[in-house]
This record gives sequence, structure tokens and C-alpha cells, in this order.
Amino acid sequence: MTCINFILALIILIIGLLVGITIVKFLTVHQSKIRIYSLLLFFELVIFISLAYAYRDALGIIILIFLPAIIAGYYLMTYKVLSTKDKRYVPEITRKKGDFGKGHTAVIYFTHGEPEDYNPIGWINQFREFDEQKIKFIPFLVRPIFLYMLRKKYIHIGFSKHKKMHEKMMKSLEERFKKEGDLSTKFYLSFLEDEPRPDAVAITALNEEASRIIVSEVFLTISNHTAEGKELIEKINFHDYGVSIYYTDPLWDSNTLQSMFIERVNKNLGKVDKKKVGVLLVGHGQPKEWDMKWPTETDHEIKFRKDVLELFVKDGYDRNNLDLAWMEFREPCTSEAIQKLIQNGVEKIFYFSAAISADSIHSMCDLPELVSKCEVPNCIEVINLGAWNDDPIVIDAIKEKIDRIRFA
Repeated sequence: MTCINFILALIILIIGLLVGITIVKFLTVHQSKIRIYSLLLFFELVIFISLAYAYRDALGIIILIFLPAIIAGYYLMTYKVLSTKDKRYVPEITRKKGDFGKGHTAVIYFTHGEPEDYNPIGWINQFREFDEQKIKFIPFLVRPIFLYMLRKKYIHIGFSKHKKMHEKMMKSLEERFKKEGDLSTKFYLSFLEDEPRPDAVAITALNEEASRIIVSEVFLTISNHTAEGKELIEKINFHDYGVSIYYTDPLWDSNTLQSMFIERVNKNLGKVDKKKVGVLLVGHGQPKEWDMKWPTETDHEIKFRKDVLELFVKDGYDRNNLDLAWMEFREPCTSEAIQKLIQNGVEKIFYFSAAISADSIHSMCDLPELVSKCEVPNCIEVINLGAWNDDPIVIDAIKEKIDRIRFA
């Protein structure tokens, strides 16, 4: 190989690596930077095409160098992106050991969390955890595409209302305590996948001299999500400060929360006969392989929703027009359930993101998109009743769980 051929091969190799790297950056960066990386990718490809044309007699060898280089660059940048560290702020513990605090109770309102704007760190943490537990999920090289699809959903909805809704829900909870004369309990909002982390607010509660901490787990099921939060919190040695810590457990067994669904449908019923109304409770769902590690995730979703449907039957709704479906991973899917209700001759269909605590991409984008693809006749009204949100009944359900610990 001549000197010029070696230099050409090196240039092709470098361009290929850069193209692979740029593809991953294009797929995963914040939407404000998409144009930068799309232009960069365009110029890299123009350079490659120009060289390939100029040396077209060696096109076969050029492609043999270029394609593996793209794969190598793609792999290296994927590894770098997925190795991103969680940089969310965690304060230092300033409280002295043996300081038993002022005796007040701190309630850590802990929920899943979803950043208002696109930020992949939550899913990167999830990938990392599943890899450590050897739970199969999205293949390594497909993960940048998964993050691209996540970003696309943010672009579609503009921003997620999830965090603001939970801020509103916690404020409602706090006001409920104050109305009952409890002015000493302090409340702290925390998220698994957003700011602030549960361990960060637990340390804040310690520093503010709490003597008892109650973690209000605003989830539907016991799952890897609740376990992650508990693991973060329990890395703190509360015993050194004489602090007792308790967990409420999720809301899958809350009769109060179950009653919210029927109350919400009844409020939106209008003049339609209950026997002509379809109600669909859509669960999130997880791959069956995950059930080996977290069977409670699926078991709780199913039991909770079945109990809700029994309430509808007792209230006069037709059992044949009440159904469960899944957003993903399991059957029946949402479209199958919708078609069944249509065939039953219902006049109105209500559907819920039954396992989602506050409006999120799932309830605002994913599920409505699935429903919109169903061929629903114009004579049938389809109404999205969303996630739980700041419903007074939901606040009652959360408070009941906390009160069981407060007054035990």
C-alpha cells in the first residue's frame, strides 16, 4: 500500500468513527442541539462521498473500512452516553451524631418522577440497574434509538406536566394536614428520576432535625422503582441520629384510591345509560421475564384494576363493558380492548392510565396515541380520564397510608 493509500485509509477510518459518534450524539442530545449534530453528520457524509467518488476505483476497500469504523464509533459513543453519571445534587449531612432532633415528623413524598424537559439520566440509571441485575431489556446498541424515541415524545407534547402535578398534589396533602391542626409535620418532595432524589431530601430532613421520617410511596405497586428509592435512602445511617424511618407501601391495596375511578367516570357520564358505557383501565405492563425478579409489579396492577371493575359492577355498569388492557409488553393490548367495547355497542368509552400517579408522557402521549389508532366510529365518544392527578380522593388515599404509621 502506497503512502497516499495509507493516508486515505486513515482518513476514511477517522471519518467513519466520527460518523458513528455523531449518529449517537444526534439520537441522544437535547432537542436544542439536534440541528448542530444533523449538520455535522451531513458534512461528514459529504466528505466521505467526495472521497469515495474521487477514489471510486477503490470503492470496495473504502466501504470495508468505512462501515466497521461507523460501528466502532457508534459503539464507543453509546458506551460513553450510557456511562453518564447521575449528577443530581445530594447535600452533606451536617447534623451531629447523637443529636436526636426536635421530635418533628418529616414526610418524604416519593414518586417515580419525570423531568419536565428531555433528560435521559433516568433511563440511563434504569439500564444500568437492569444490567447489574442481569434483567434483559433494550439491547445495548439499540438504546440510543430508545432515547431518541423518548426525546421525540417530549418534542410532541412540549413538556411533561408530571413534576408540577406532583408539586400540586403534595401541597394539597400538606394543606390537609394543616386543616386538621398538624402544623409541625414537614413535607419533602422527591423523585426517583428527577430532582431532588429521595436520599437528598432524607438528608435535608436529617439536617432539619427530624426525629421520625415517613416515606410516602406514591406508586401503585411494589417494584424495582420502589426498591431503588429504598436502597438510596437506606444508605444513610439514621440510627446514628436516633431517627426512625417508615415506609407507607404503594397504593395497590387502597380502597379509597379504587373509588376515585368510579367517582371520576360518574362525574363525566352525562346522560348516557351506565349499561351503554365502556370503561377501560390500562396498566403499564412489564416484560414477563421481569416477573421473575418483581412479580408484585404485575400482580398488584392486575388485582388493583380487577377490584376497581367490581366497584363499577356494583354501581350498575355492565360487566361486559368493563375491561383491562396493557400499554405494552402484555395482552390484551389497548386496541384489542377498544375493539371489544365497540363490538359490544357502547355509546361512550372512558379510559384511564390506571397505574400512573400524575400526568406524564404515558398518559399524555403514549396511551392517547394508541387509542387514536383504533378505528372508533364517530358515534362513540372516547374520553381520556388520565392519570390519578390532584383528585381529592387520591390525596385521601395517600394520607390514609401515612396516617396508619402516624397513629400506629
